[in-house]
Amino acid sequence: MGAATATTATTTTTFTPSIIRKILLSYTYVAIWIFLSFTVIVYNKYILDREMYNWPYPISLTLIHMAFCSSIAILLVRIFHVVDLPSAMTPRLYLSSVVPIGALYSLSLWLSNSAYIYLSVSFIQMLKALMPVAVYSTGVLFRRDSFKSSTMANMLSISVGVAVAAYGEAKFNSWGVLLQLGAVAFEATRLTSALTMNVAGVVKDWLLIAFSWSVIKDTVTPINLFGYGIAFLGVAYYNHCKLRGLREVEAQRRAAEEADKDEESGKLLDQEQGEIMTTRRNES
Repeated sequence: MGAATATTATTTTTFTPSIIRKILLSYTYVAIWIFLSFTVIVYNKYILDREMYNWPYPISLTLIHMAFCSSIAILLVRIFHVVDLPSAMTPRLYLSSVVPIGALYSLSLWLSNSAYIYLSVSFIQMLKALMPVAVYSTGVLFRRDSFKSSTMANMLSISVGVAVAAYGEAKFNSWGVLLQLGAVAFEATRLTSALTMNVAGVVKDWLLIAFSWSVIKDTVTPINLFGYGIAFLGVAYYNHCKLRGLREVEAQRRAAEEADKDEESGKLLDQEQGEIMTTRRNES
């Protein structure tokens, strides 16, 4: 009875002030990310759109974007020490890891910015629903993920939903679609974002679609929304499966740790009993 009570006490989650503070801080960071990403997307659309500011230089905009991010990173790391200095990096590691990720990210930004010249903000967010399809396909291709028929069926449902949304697009532009699909492909090959940010990205996409329709006055048809609704359900299920998988891995890790602790405790107990028996024999 006492053991059962102890087990229950150890498995019950207690929300201490420090845990609550971390949770609130995490939600604050996510909210800030949604706001900043939302603002940058709308600002890029304003700059690049032919009917707005009409500054059709996506490569220059990407250069300014990356230069600004680099400057902020240097200030945070080197000057204000908000982030700990990274460990020493060898030239080989830099060329094999940092350069490819940076190149893929730059290409993704360039193509995505170019797409804003030809497509509406709302339709671009609908096309971005293909990101799980691209990430999963890339993972299977490079053997970073295992092929599952159920997951592939879900990917097909997302693709069908995006295709329906594209069919209902009032201002469809083939070149713009190709640019955005290229951006999704490059983003998928370098993607290392956490599941939390994937879920936050879905929330941000819905906000952008609503803003595009209500403020920018982009045309959003019922077929658009129906197709994106199908894709949204597929993306939500994909994120749910990933979350469930992460929980299972975490549960297995904890079970293995508990088993190791029990084994270590058993060894110590056997050792103590052996020492007691030896002492008694010597005394007798």
